[in-house]
Amino acid sequence: MSNKPSSVIPQWMITYADLMSLLLCFFVLLLSFSEIDAEKFRRIAGELSQAFGVQRDIEAMQIPKGTSAALDKFSPAVPDHTLLDEIRQRSMEERSQLEAMRQMLEARRRQPTMDVAREVKKLLEASGNNEVTQVEVDGFRVVIRIEEKGTFMSGSDRVTGSFEALLEEMSDVFAGLPGTISIDGHTDNVPIHTSRFHSNWDLSALRAASVANILQQNEALEPRRLVVQGFAATNPRATNDTAAGRAKNRRVEITIDLSEATEERGSRNLETLRKPQAPPGAAQPSPGDADATAG
Repeated sequence: MSNKPSSVIPQWMITYADLMSLLLCFFVLLLSFSEIDAEKFRRIAGELSQAFGVQRDIEAMQIPKGTSAALDKFSPAVPDHTLLDEIRQRSMEERSQLEAMRQMLEARRRQPTMDVAREVKKLLEASGNNEVTQVEVDGFRVVIRIEEKGTFMSGSDRVTGSFEALLEEMSDVFAGLPGTISIDGHTDNVPIHTSRFHSNWDLSALRAASVANILQQNEALEPRRLVVQGFAATNPRATNDTAAGRAKNRRVEITIDLSEATEERGSRNLETLRKPQAPPGAAQPSPGDADATAG
């Protein structure tokens, strides 16, 4: 008996084939009756190609460039002064005015110090002791340096007659000045040891005290303004290796400190500078007019 499959087609396959043929004819008729919009078809086809990842190389005719929203939406206008420039200009003007006021005030504060220095120099020149004395201005201080030669006995705290007369004249000048008067004694580094001076500390301090005692003989000079100090060889002005250097180091310094007085005077001058000045041709109000205004 043969095992070959049967070639008989099932009955339902005939019906199914007829149905598929009829459906194909039906869709062909529908397609023949419809009108195709070419533009719409192209747009739908493009959207479908993008949706399914279809890419096409398009040759670029120009290099892409970035765009600025400011350039696209706004147009340039005429430049004008900003508020910052105006504030900076006013600040610079005020700064120059304050600097000029500060310099004027500083000159006024230093003027009394310069006047004192000139007066002391004239006094030293008149006495003939200007060769052994020096006058310097350090800020608001006047420093009078007096060397040992011709003013003190060698190795002693006793002053000479001419130097004592000069100190008496100086006391008259100091009495009319404000501020503190510091008297500092200095020596060289050569040791000293006598019955009166155990070291250079004693010698420097007693020389400064001798000058203070002469100045204090003037009753117009208040004792509380005097300060006596001895520095021995701790503050030399020159080297102690030579005789000339040691001679410069043996000295007494009188320092007139006018800083406190000038600061008080400077505060008053600052208030005067801040007051508005009347024009040169303007009439000054009389006291009677001021009383009438106050009334």
